[in-house]
Amino acid sequence: MTIKVLIAKPGLDGHDVGAKLVGRALAEAGMQVSYSGLKRSPEQIAERAAAEGVDVVGLSVMSGAHLPLAKSALAALKEKGLGHLPLVVGGVIPERDREPLLALGVAAVFPVGTPFEDVVKGIEQVVGTGNKARATR
Repeated sequence: MTIKVLIAKPGLDGHDVGAKLVGRALAEAGMQVSYSGLKRSPEQIAERAAAEGVDVVGLSVMSGAHLPLAKSALAALKEKGLGHLPLVVGGVIPERDREPLLALGVAAVFPVGTPFEDVVKGIEQVVGTGNKARATR
């Protein structure tokens, strides 16, 4: 099975180099990757996830707003009937925010500096076992 990943840039964050590099690493690992573009709302992200039939949604957040954006994205996915999809979050994520993100329902957290091979394995883990898996660095 080819894993389909949507990498999304929520909020007003205008930095997407990391998201594009992660997307390339996932594609090189055999995953089908689509990229939302910059400054997408949680609702736009959920709509895109539904339209593309993805297996996992990855938020790339560099702005520091990862907790409210993850909460909003999870709510938008649930509203679209996609509450079963794993949501992973990467970017500038302080260690103190890992557990609060997981408690919200985020399936995995990949802070800046996470090796690409760990991101690939983490995505495979959360897709293979659903939201119950908690991939960590």
